[in-house]
Amino acid sequence: MSAHEVAPRASAWVRTAGLAYGALVVRGPGEPHLDGERVLVLDDLKLDRKGNLARFGGFKERHEGRRGDTRLVNGEAEPEFEIAAGQVERWRIVNASSSRYVLLSIGSRPFTILGTDGGLIPEPVTAVKVLLAPADRVELAVGPFSEGEILGLESLPYDRGMVKEHGGRYAMVRVGSPAPSRAQIPTTLRTIEPLITGDVTPDRTVQLQARTSLRRGVDWMVQGEAHHHADPARVGELQVGDVVNETKMDHPFHLHGFFFQVIELNGAPPEFLSWEDTINVPAKGRVRIAWLPDDRPGSWMYHCHILEHHAAGMMAHFNVIP
Repeated sequence: MSAHEVAPRASAWVRTAGLAYGALVVRGPGEPHLDGERVLVLDDLKLDRKGNLARFGGFKERHEGRRGDTRLVNGEAEPEFEIAAGQVERWRIVNASSSRYVLLSIGSRPFTILGTDGGLIPEPVTAVKVLLAPADRVELAVGPFSEGEILGLESLPYDRGMVKEHGGRYAMVRVGSPAPSRAQIPTTLRTIEPLITGDVTPDRTVQLQARTSLRRGVDWMVQGEAHHHADPARVGELQVGDVVNETKMDHPFHLHGFFFQVIELNGAPPEFLSWEDTINVPAKGRVRIAWLPDDRPGSWMYHCHILEHHAAGMMAHFNVIP
């Protein structure tokens, strides 16, 4: 979640329904200094009447993905936590849901985006909401707030095509007694050299597709087939590709093992330059990405990170060759 050239440190491990997962915080030189840090892993669970994990929901979940009815932060249902008045904290947020999109808001108050999947971005960006598709991460500077305020960490309603996310609260944030602030957010966070300058012709297209099935209701595919085997990429050769969503539903595209830069989203440049490994591809939309295979030959994959779509075939293997 930060500069990946230094050793990782484990943080915020979560145990839910017998499964354990967590976030790794990776620190680099020149990190911004804020008053405190939190790792917030967002998830949801679908429970039956007895409080156990509900069984797979058949066609509906194969189509929409499995969305739970209990929202979690670090394994707790709608917890409360406190931030000191006047202070600014760094929140590292992970959407670990299998299919739920989170249009994140903190009481509709402004916050500052510091980083995304691959670490810090070049300059701080002020926002009041940010979209986290499944597997997305974001780093925020949050605060300062006034003593006595109560804010909801929540997801706003979001239309992802054939599925509507109604939103809801993940946690309550209470603002406690004032404390002095030492927070310093530099105007430049990091230097990222663009992989592409000027016009470029993509050398591959990734088509995200669906078709109706009498047996399964829907089949999810890449390039016309389930679990597609894609063309190889050579170490050191720049890869530029269009990820084209031919369906009527958003899909989070996730590349294993490598970070990419977003060049265009539906023909427009992104708001800021960043390193990503997950990007939401809107319904009937197109995202152009660029990435450079480093010296790690082997078999890798990319897929839709709505896990039910991935399991049903919307994924592909490819080889990185010397």
